[in-house]
Amino acid sequence: MNNEFDSRDRNVSSHAQKLPVSHDEWEYRARRILPDGPFGYISGGAGSEDTMRSNREAFFEWNIRPRKLRDVSKRNITVSLFGQTFPAPFLLAPIGVQEIAHPHGDLASAKAAAETGIPFILSTHSSYSIEDVAAVMGKCPRWFQLYWPKDRDIMISFVRRAEQAGYSAIVVTLDLPEQGWRERDIRNGYHPSKKGLGIANFLTDPVFRSRLKLPPEKDMNTAIAFFIDIFHEPSLTWDDLACLRTHTNLPILLKGILDPRDAELAVQYGADGIIVSNHGGRQLNGEIASLKALPKISETVQNRIPVLLDSGIRGGSDVIKALALGASAVFLGRTYVYGLAVAGSSGVRRVISHFIRDIDISMTNAGIKSISDIDRSLLQHISE
Repeated sequence: MNNEFDSRDRNVSSHAQKLPVSHDEWEYRARRILPDGPFGYISGGAGSEDTMRSNREAFFEWNIRPRKLRDVSKRNITVSLFGQTFPAPFLLAPIGVQEIAHPHGDLASAKAAAETGIPFILSTHSSYSIEDVAAVMGKCPRWFQLYWPKDRDIMISFVRRAEQAGYSAIVVTLDLPEQGWRERDIRNGYHPSKKGLGIANFLTDPVFRSRLKLPPEKDMNTAIAFFIDIFHEPSLTWDDLACLRTHTNLPILLKGILDPRDAELAVQYGADGIIVSNHGGRQLNGEIASLKALPKISETVQNRIPVLLDSGIRGGSDVIKALALGASAVFLGRTYVYGLAVAGSSGVRRVISHFIRDIDISMTNAGIKSISDIDRSLLQHISE
């Protein structure tokens, strides 16, 4: 479908070639379109990118043992979280600065999510505002991912805006006290924040604007400098979560948990959910792979709150493995942004529809009728 969200505003036709199917194909096509800076920012990781590789290799350590002679003529791949039922066990991960992949950025991704019923998680570091993305999505499910800035009043304003705009959960990212050592970005000299990219939520926030002597429209350089100064908050502690709870009744999920001790603290401090994540390998080189961290965290939590998995997901069999090891659902990240780069909203929609179908086919061939039937007995570790 051709519309404003599908156009690229470039001299590249999204439909000149047949759209890709696999993650690697989407990445290859995106690489042909995007300059070095934006592509490296999207695809790169911390340091020598060992964590990125580990995220994928962790899935190779588990094999699925399919069951036979089960009636799998009808499947149920829906999943319920916090009182809402979603059509498949995945959400679109929060990814910032999407305008570097496509001019319509988050709006195009959110539109595709809304058309398929898949929840979209908007990043604080987004290219379009909380309210603009909500307007595109209508009543479709959406969560807001919070990067907690140094200015607490701005944080509170973000949360209130999200709640008023119909977002149904707050995802607090814990693993960005400082931006990771990202060699591709350093090599390319590419730092989109310094150009004022991905700061729409700040520029439209009344509290942020009140801190400036002149509005951004008259002095953008000062606004950008202020954003850079307050964006990271390395002094946060577990006690700060109580402050957030006083300002919202929405479910609060903590993203970036990798240690079972932190998982237990998350429960004790009142978190409503945990997202096991290493930020897609973008923060700390040599970190434990998210999938490897998942089983012990799931054992620690013992179903007291939902546990989700982020980082490394590429296909339907990955989802089955993650759910079998204790996840309630997973996040899909880079793949859909490559789809955005290649074909705008149509590309994201294609990625989503293929992913849903892949999950359904993988479950069928594994002898699984329902998400609720997936457990650890379905897997065998390569060491066994």
